[in-house]
Amino acid sequence: MPFRPYRHKAQYYETDTMKIVHHSNYIRWMEEARVDMLEQMGLGYDVMEREGILSPVLSVTAQYRSMTRFPETVEIRVRLLRYTGVRFEIGYEIRDAATGVLRCTGQSAHCFIDGSGAPVSLRRKFPAWDALFCRFAEQSLRPAAGSAAKSKTADEQ
Repeated sequence: MPFRPYRHKAQYYETDTMKIVHHSNYIRWMEEARVDMLEQMGLGYDVMEREGILSPVLSVTAQYRSMTRFPETVEIRVRLLRYTGVRFEIGYEIRDAATGVLRCTGQSAHCFIDGSGAPVSLRRKFPAWDALFCRFAEQSLRPAAGSAAKSKTADEQ
């Protein structure tokens, strides 16, 4: 896996009265992990925005597997699932950092636009960025060593 996992400690304000993290926060955590992924690539939002490039969310999905409670820490692994030069998709796996229990999986899709909202092709306008995305997408699609050994989900325990 080319990206270092992102860690997040569940905050009290993210929970409901049962101290269970509200489902909407998993989407926020995916965004935090996506920002971290882009920074690991050297293409943080600050870098892109200085060049006039924005990257809005086109879609996001989440499949909730088990509950996260305050004050647990989760580890979020990201994979660049698809990259076309104009669009990209990211996969997320959120696990309890201490036990490895799967909490949530998800995906998000994004595109590149300029300040007027017109689509931008990184291949044409930023070939060095395009090469980075291609390299990381290729690495993300390779099976990880020992990937057959997965941690248990809460249902399997």
